[in-house]
This record gives sequence, structure tokens and C-alpha cells, in this order.
Amino acid sequence: MINHQSQATKGVASPRDDSADMTRGNRVAVLLTGYGEVQSYRELSVYNRAASKYIAAQFLPIPDWLYPLAGKILALQDLYNFGVKHHQFVSPENEIFEQQRLGIENQLQNRWGNRVEVFKGFYFCKPFVQEAVAEIIQQGFESLLIYPLLVVDSAFTGAIAIEQVNEVISANAQADCSQNSPFKSIRYIRSFATEPDYIDLMVHQLEETLTQQDISCFFESRVGIVLTVHGGPEKAQGLLTGTIDGQALYDGVRSQLQPRYPLISIGWINHDMPFIKWSQPDLKQAATSLIKAGAQTILFKPLGWVTENYETILDVEDAIKSLRRQHPEINYVRKECVNDDPDFLAIAAGWASLQIESMLITQPNLVG
Repeated sequence: MINHQSQATKGVASPRDDSADMTRGNRVAVLLTGYGEVQSYRELSVYNRAASKYIAAQFLPIPDWLYPLAGKILALQDLYNFGVKHHQFVSPENEIFEQQRLGIENQLQNRWGNRVEVFKGFYFCKPFVQEAVAEIIQQGFESLLIYPLLVVDSAFTGAIAIEQVNEVISANAQADCSQNSPFKSIRYIRSFATEPDYIDLMVHQLEETLTQQDISCFFESRVGIVLTVHGGPEKAQGLLTGTIDGQALYDGVRSQLQPRYPLISIGWINHDMPFIKWSQPDLKQAATSLIKAGAQTILFKPLGWVTENYETILDVEDAIKSLRRQHPEINYVRKECVNDDPDFLAIAAGWASLQIESMLITQPNLVG
């Protein structure tokens, strides 16, 4: 099990020492946020209670008193899925997320020194976003950069980070006005759906995979590529979900690959619910369409996640298992997310540096 409390919210010291020319407030806290995943099945009820409050309630009318019951019911479902069906599965997400935090912090501190620290907070499990923000305030940071990292659809799920940060600000403010906020400056990193560097990295990784022996033996027009993206309900509380960002990301990658590999499809990973219309095609539908078009091998590559998690592992493996029963003659390959790839960490740190520089410029005494 991973000890989140010991590594959760505290940044790692940089070899540079800028303490002589900065005060407690002369620093920027970068807060990486994501879902997080439980490392003990005993935590499933708390996890699902929070997920019901912050996500499910966006597209299902759930009264507040029902959250605890919903958490327990969903916990039983997850207990079967992880514990029984998938043989005591424990997600690597939190450990990889910590490696991403360390890598991004190292990149940023190489430039900014100890004026920047990178923290992490999860929406549904420890260390919670609220705990991370409280620690950031306690350490005297006056500038906060909110950085939803895990998944591309920040237009929907990234908004949870803002909501949870605002909960802490509200609890610490004496009155509802910006002057009473514990922060003088707050910035937010938007969805990376249209970032050219990330799109190019995805294309490069796919091209490397497509030259590997188990795939390169197939003619290009017979290689099927399913780019997986987090699905969602078409609308939530009258708001469009992050599927718009996912589609934009897919379109950017497909436009570069399709001239050589024409059989490409988006594959939405959904959490289907009654009476809720979710993104189409799902994984099996996407792969089946490519097989019908003549694909002899199907490559599943996570596109809308940068951190490996139970969805990119179990949902894809379940889809492959089902497809193998229907099409045993087809070759199937599952690839991982970018995770702690050094090229990705450099790109992610670059996105943060732009906002950090902006915050430091607004307070000239921080630059130097």
C-alpha cells in the first residue's frame, strides 16, 4: 500500500536555495489534481460517496441524504469488480501520479528553485484536494496554480478541482470578497486537448508502437487503432461535458496518423447508467467496426488520460476479452498512458511555467 499521507502534499526540496531572497509568501504552489484511487477496499464507500456528490449528481438528481447510501451501494459493486472479477486488483494510479508530481516539480525547480513547490490532491480519496489546499495555506503560499492533470476532460471533471479549492477558500475567508482570500493570485491550467506538444507526443508514441514486430507485420490498411478517451453523458445539469475536449484531442491525433493508417476510431470508456445517453462508440463498438472494415490487429492506446488507472487497464482488458470470444483470429494490443515519460513531464512542466511566470510578473519582487 502507498503511504499517501507521508508523500501526499509536500513538495521535494530543490538543490537550489533561494531562501535568502524570498519570504514565506514569495512562492507559487502548483496543485496537481485527479480522481485518485483507493489502495484499500475499506475506503471504497468513502470514495464512492464523494464521487456521487461531485460527479454523479451532475447528471442524476441525488439528494444530499442519499450520498452515504449511494457510496455503500457503489462500493459493493466495486468490491466485486476489483476484488472478485479482477482478482484483488489495486490500481497503480496513485503511485504513478506521485512520480508525475516529482518529475514536474523537479523540472520546475530547475528553473524557479524553491519558489515553486508541487503538491497533489485527489477528488475522492486521500490526500483530498481540500487537505492539500489547507496545507498550502498553512505553509504561507500566496499564489496557487490549479492543475487538473489526470484526464483530458477538464471542462467537466477539472471543474471539481475549482469547486473543492473554493470550499477551502470560503471556509478560510471572513467575508465573501477577494480581499479575504488566503491567496493573492490563482491560476488554472485548462484542458490539454488542443496542445500541439501533447498531440505530437501521442503521434510519436503511436508511430513507435506501430513499428514494433507484433504490429508491423500487418499491412497499414489492416491495422486498426482505437484511441481511448473518457466518455460522459451528453449533458450534465444543462452543461456540455468534456467529450468536446476528448473529440478535439482525437481529431488532432487522427489527422496526423490517418494518411498512413486509415482504420482509426475513437473509443469512449463509459460508465453506462439507465436513462443516461453516453458517448458513442464505446470500446467494443469501435473495435468491431474496424474489424468489419478489414483490420487484422487492434491497438488500444489511451489518449484522454495521462495516468494509468483502472479504466485504462480493466475496461480495456474486459473489452479485449469479449472481442477475443467473438473474433479470436484478431491480434489485440493494449498500450499504456504517457505516465512518467520524461518527454511528457517536460511538456507538462512547460505548461505550468507559463502560468507561474505570469503570477510572478504580477508580483515583481518574486522575479529574480
